[in-house]
Amino acid sequence: DVQLVESGGGSVQAGGSLRLSCTASGYTYNRNCMAWFRQAPGKERERVARIATGSGNTYDADSVKGRFTVSRDNAKKALYLQMTNLKPEDTATYYCAAVLKSGSCGGIYMRDFLHWGQGTQVTVS
Repeated sequence: DVQLVESGGGSVQAGGSLRLSCTASGYTYNRNCMAWFRQAPGKERERVARIATGSGNTYDADSVKGRFTVSRDNAKKALYLQMTNLKPEDTATYYCAAVLKSGSCGGIYMRDFLHWGQGTQVTVS
């Protein structure tokens, strides 16, 4: 079974930084679309950033451009989200998700992500 496990969440003050990690297992493909989503209480889940693990091409939401950086380590089957200059509105549960055997993230929607982690909480005060 495919498993995604997030870590690295926590509580920080505004302007601080955190690095989230997602470790994947249960598959062997290297060309996938992986993404970070977040969901704040009472709000819909939104996409934060995506990366095509084969090419390394990234796609960031406007709300995090210039502050968040998504990256991956295919050898470790790991996905990362480096978050800087955090704002209170970044407070949410952050989820790692994957679409397997996809060469790019273009044209992929939230409904296409079949594999999800359990989430890690980020609180910015």
